[in-house]
Amino acid sequence: MKQLHIFDMDNTLIDTDCDVTWKEFLVAKGIAPADALETADRFFQDYNAGCLDKDAFNLFQLAEFIGSTVEEMAELTKLHFEECIRSKVRAKALTHVRSLIDAGIPVAMLTSTNEVIAKPVAEFFGFKEFSGAPLEVVNNRYTGKIDGVYPAGSGKLFYFGLLCGRHNVLPQNCAAYGDSINDAPLLEACGEAHAVSPSDDLRKLATAKNWLIDEWRA
Repeated sequence: MKQLHIFDMDNTLIDTDCDVTWKEFLVAKGIAPADALETADRFFQDYNAGCLDKDAFNLFQLAEFIGSTVEEMAELTKLHFEECIRSKVRAKALTHVRSLIDAGIPVAMLTSTNEVIAKPVAEFFGFKEFSGAPLEVVNNRYTGKIDGVYPAGSGKLFYFGLLCGRHNVLPQNCAAYGDSINDAPLLEACGEAHAVSPSDDLRKLATAKNWLIDEWRA
């Protein structure tokens, strides 16, 4: 058993993508314009293809954060979890994560979704450590900017390095779980790679590299 297990969130632990459901949630609440759904879908397709314009995406995705207080967004993201995400939690993922926790094996969640939206998911699973895209806060209000390394693709390796340092473990003694080609850099860096109900391109890569393939989709 590896000493540290690191999990992607969207379409790995849950059977949906929080960046997509977030905009759907905001449109349904009348907080975001209806045409935001079409834009969100375009960005999601780019993400799956591995060609996401990160700056353009974050400008769009964080629009509703601008000027909002930390407390306001905490409440809104908790509501988003309850209405849109809780029912999408993958039972096999929940069982696996909690079995590791019960066995005293360190676990962490690492996602490109921003840390505010991701927090309720991390708390539900029982992660004491998680990293999402860090958001800039000035005078207790969000600016709509990323405040640090954006954890997508190879950007996850920065946070992976911090986790290894905190736990004093080598990368080869870690296991990583992800569903898309964007998770490949992290999976490559770990001693044990799990492709979870993977996209076609990640499945091909996992097969070629003899990575483990976990089917967690219901």
